[in-house]
Amino acid sequence: MDTAHSPYAPPTDADVREEIIGTVRRFVANEVAPVAAGLEREDRFPAEIVAQMRELGLFGITIPEAYGGLGLDLLTYIGVIEELAYGWMSLTGIINTHTMVATLLMAHGTDEQKQRWLPVLAAGEQRGALSLSEPDAGSDTRNISCKAQRDGDEYVVNGTKAWVTNGERAGLVALAARTEEGISAFIVEKEPGPAFEGISVSKHVGKLGYKGVETVEMAYVDHRVPAANLIGEPGRGLPQILGVLEVGRINIASRAVGVARAAFDAALAYAQERVTMGKPIAEHQAIQLKLADMATRLEAARLLTRNAAERKMAGLRCDVEAGMAKLFASETAMELATEAMRIHGGMGYTTDMPVERYYRDAPLMIIGEGTNEIQRLVIARGLLARARGQAS
Repeated sequence: MDTAHSPYAPPTDADVREEIIGTVRRFVANEVAPVAAGLEREDRFPAEIVAQMRELGLFGITIPEAYGGLGLDLLTYIGVIEELAYGWMSLTGIINTHTMVATLLMAHGTDEQKQRWLPVLAAGEQRGALSLSEPDAGSDTRNISCKAQRDGDEYVVNGTKAWVTNGERAGLVALAARTEEGISAFIVEKEPGPAFEGISVSKHVGKLGYKGVETVEMAYVDHRVPAANLIGEPGRGLPQILGVLEVGRINIASRAVGVARAAFDAALAYAQERVTMGKPIAEHQAIQLKLADMATRLEAARLLTRNAAERKMAGLRCDVEAGMAKLFASETAMELATEAMRIHGGMGYTTDMPVERYYRDAPLMIIGEGTNEIQRLVIARGLLARARGQAS
């Protein structure tokens, strides 16, 4: 693959990749699975698990070794995300926005910005959050109204941002704000002290699922950001962040695969244990048809996600592929969670089984990082643009 124009690491050795993913799989089985249900019910931030994730280096998976990261490729990253989502999907949200901030810096940051922020992100000393959406600008990103007005060596920021995952605990926030030149991207250092003045968490969002990780609304009132924190050229923030969102959509697809796999494994196991009419329900043809369709969709979702990651690694545009992966994998997660509940029958509706959690977590992937309706538009427009390019 040609990685000359890509901010991502070259392909990781397959044995190393499997070793890393296997380590995370064991970590999930030993440390996450036993406590996930309790943490989820309490909607409690998993501080101890996050500390262990830091020790494993998971906050620096894709960050180059030169900046203290593991320097692993996106295929390793999506494998890790799948394993985390298999145990508890909320953990992947803690990693996702963090990785998008690092990706923005790797792709568009100056050498000084990379030296300053990538090491603390890689070590997990500061968490990253992406602040793009607003109460009146979700999928309509061009309608962003948060403003950053130049004042000497600083920008003065005013506006409200919505749906900020990690917004309360993050130390570095990648912010999209409107400047004279258009929408620009900044790194906001959200730390106590003078740099924190003018930022507040104005609302905590209650959610159907996706518990344990905060989703907040953030208000900026005359908050001053050094001009040195501008990422790239003024007015170029939207295409920069939309490029980063491709990684976010690949992450969403990966976590959807993890949830779908968890739902399938739960259904497969229960179907072999539950006996009706003198035999396990797995021996009834109706259940076998469900299991066959579930396994097929799961494998297709994983392959679409892998394809999008490979294109992104190669430095190729992958808006279509990332959109396809996110669309199909998220719909698969929702379908498999529903089918797993059907196979479990009444037990699937109880909190005694993890299936109800998968059923509540799955809708996030349909909505997050651009709704699936938006994904269909992205895919169609991308296909048409490619067709016109080939014809010309």
